[in-house]
Amino acid sequence: MTKRLQDRVAIVTGAGSVGPGWGNGKAAAVQYAREGAKVVAMDINDAAAKETAAIIAGEGGQCIAVAGDIAKAADVQRVVDTCRCEYGRIDILHNNVGIVVTGGAAQISEADWDRAVAVNLKGTFLTCRAVLPIMEAQGRGVIINISSVAAIRYSGVNYISYYTTKGALLPFTRSIALEYAKKGIRANTILPGMIDTPLIYHSLTDSYSPGDTAEMVRIRNAQCPMGHMGDAWDIAKAAVFLASDDAKYITGTELVVDGGLTCKFA
Repeated sequence: MTKRLQDRVAIVTGAGSVGPGWGNGKAAAVQYAREGAKVVAMDINDAAAKETAAIIAGEGGQCIAVAGDIAKAADVQRVVDTCRCEYGRIDILHNNVGIVVTGGAAQISEADWDRAVAVNLKGTFLTCRAVLPIMEAQGRGVIINISSVAAIRYSGVNYISYYTTKGALLPFTRSIALEYAKKGIRANTILPGMIDTPLIYHSLTDSYSPGDTAEMVRIRNAQCPMGHMGDAWDIAKAAVFLASDDAKYITGTELVVDGGLTCKFA
C-alpha cells in the first residue's frame, strides 16, 4: 500500500456489515487501515464492529470496535471520546450508516419515516457536531459522508425516505465545507451507484423480484452501463483518495461512483 494515511486517525460509522461479505463501511475501515490509519469502527451491531476490528488487527493494523447507535447523541459522544482517549486526535470522519425503508409518500408509516431521518440524516449531523470542534482545534480534518445516486436520480425503487435523506446530505456537507474551508477542514460526499453489498440482499430483494435474489442481481447488473454492479472496495478506495492529501484542494463536492449510471439516467 501507499500508506497515504499513515498515523492518521479515522472514525468510521457503520463499519460492520449486515451480512456475510463486504459492506461499504467495513471495506472503508479496512482500506483506511491498510493505508496506515488507526481506526475506530462504530456499528450498532457489536459483533459486526468487532469482526471488522479483527480483520484489521489480523493485517497488522490498529482498530477499536465500539458499539453504538448513530441516532443517539450519547452513543456518538462515547465513540468520539473513546477515539480521543485512545488515539489523541481525529483526522477523518467517515459517515457510512444508512438504512433502507421502502414505501412511497402515501405508504410509509410516520415511525418508519422518523427512523430513516434519524439514522440517515440526524446521525450524520450528530457525528459532525461532535467532531468538528476537535478538528477545528487541530487545524485540520476531513469529513466524508456517504450519500447515494438516489440523492440525484430516481432509481425505480419505491423508497421516498431514502431519496429524501440521502439528498439532504448534499447541502448539509456543502455547508460544512464552506463554513470550515479556512480552518483546514474539508468535507465531501460520495454517491455510490448500484453496489453489490450485503445490504441489498438484506433490504431490496422484494423491491425488484420478491423472493428471487438472483433476479434482483440480474436487473441491477443490467441497469449499469458497464454491465455489472460495483463493489464495496470501489467506494472504499474513493474514500481513501478524498481523505488523503491527494485531494487536499477538493472540498464541498460530490464524487459519483456509479460506473456511468447517472449519465444513463440523465
